[in-house]
Amino acid sequence: MFESAEIGHAIDKDTYDAEVPALREALLEVQYELQQQKRFPVIILINGIEGAGKGETVKLLNEWMDPRLIEVRTFDQQTDEELARPPAWRYWRQLPAKGRMGIFFGNWYSQMLQNRVHGEIKDARLDQAIAGAERLEKMLCDEGALIFKFWFHLSKKQMKARLKALADDPLHSWRISPLDWQQSETYDKFVHFGERILRRTSRDYAPWYVIEGVDAHYRSLTVGKILLESLQNALKLPKGKASGMNPAPLLASVDQKSLLDSLDMTLRLDKDDYEEQLITEQARFSGLMRDKRMRKHALVTVFEGNDAAGKGGAIRRVAAALDPRQYHIVPIAAPSEDERAQPYLWRFWQKIPARGIFTVFDRSWYGRVLVERIEGFCTPADWMRAYGEINDFEEQLRDAGVIVVKFWLAIDKQTQLERFQAREEIPFKRFKITEDDWRNRDKWDDYRAAVGDMVDRTSTEIAPWTLVEANDKRWARVKVLRTINRALEEAFDKSDKHDKHHKKKKK
Repeated sequence: MFESAEIGHAIDKDTYDAEVPALREALLEVQYELQQQKRFPVIILINGIEGAGKGETVKLLNEWMDPRLIEVRTFDQQTDEELARPPAWRYWRQLPAKGRMGIFFGNWYSQMLQNRVHGEIKDARLDQAIAGAERLEKMLCDEGALIFKFWFHLSKKQMKARLKALADDPLHSWRISPLDWQQSETYDKFVHFGERILRRTSRDYAPWYVIEGVDAHYRSLTVGKILLESLQNALKLPKGKASGMNPAPLLASVDQKSLLDSLDMTLRLDKDDYEEQLITEQARFSGLMRDKRMRKHALVTVFEGNDAAGKGGAIRRVAAALDPRQYHIVPIAAPSEDERAQPYLWRFWQKIPARGIFTVFDRSWYGRVLVERIEGFCTPADWMRAYGEINDFEEQLRDAGVIVVKFWLAIDKQTQLERFQAREEIPFKRFKITEDDWRNRDKWDDYRAAVGDMVDRTSTEIAPWTLVEANDKRWARVKVLRTINRALEEAFDKSDKHDKHHKKKKK
């Protein structure tokens, strides 16, 4: 969920200086229109890693816009007065009025996250707090509020580098707070529980925006553009329709860098290495599927990717390692009339395997946020809501012992063209190429953006995405098998640790 915020987004100073004047003017204009119409309040929640630019960004927003119409609130430890009332009371009384903006530091997410990281509450209490936050936000949005939730992010390496640079600088060492040092020690826990909170509370009406905090220019323009586009869209809606779904972009068009850009598409295997590694990984997979610990688990793999990326070939190499009675392959096409009459996840619920069984989804529930989004087969509210619903679904699978492994097979545009042309020229492959394939190719950039959003919002600890460099089919097939094997081994190790812990408690 944080992968895209660790790849080094950057904006050069000349570009930044050129874009800021127009952005500032537009933000001021939309802020005054908001104040004049007084149709809804704007609530901005600031969370994330210490040192990722939270304070600097809020300071900049106050410079870019009219600070008289912005209320910045900070919530520290609860007072006796607050402790004597419902937990949300301290926030209720600080909410901005219609036509105004409220920026909340130390908000309801900060408190629950810090308490869990430092062991003051357990998972059950954290889950209660998360559910309470969702109810509060749904109520606020139903009443017309527009909510932005920003998580400013640094990788562990980036955070340590920042602290060291500040500590070594006599002029700026004062900027390091005790909280900075504390979080550097608890970083892994902070990110672990932070992802859990984001995964469960990013909804269509109040989505999270994860902002990479290393480069101040990128960070500032990204936040400014998200706020601007969302406010412009909300103010265009008919009166009484400003809530229900946050109309901001998922990713502001500050630059085009995504996780797909970080793939090395030149990776490849020669024939001898491929055959040796393929046989090794297939044997390993076969052994793992026969392991007695598999009786506690089911395995689900999701194959998505560009047209002609080699999904079918990769699936065949995976299946070749097993007895056909051990697996099912489920090809996903357009839903039937019966399926359309049900919730869109319904047809996938029917195919979840029992323990000990392996199910391959050739395309999957991610069609809602890919083809259905791009082709307009569902509304923006539908596919925005789907990110949270998918994360909930995959968490339920995990809790039931299902191991979920998800692949996006990526090829570049030239490789796809070559494969399309080859399919047309080879008689027994012509059935693989259709008019839809060529039409989808015209929407290459749209699909690429949708894939970036999909990975950002659904690559979780529970079910991370594996991006596969598939220009070379041999490399892709081996990587797929190796990834599945690692996922099985990690799940078995966790089961072993859980069993040992359970036996100790019984004694």
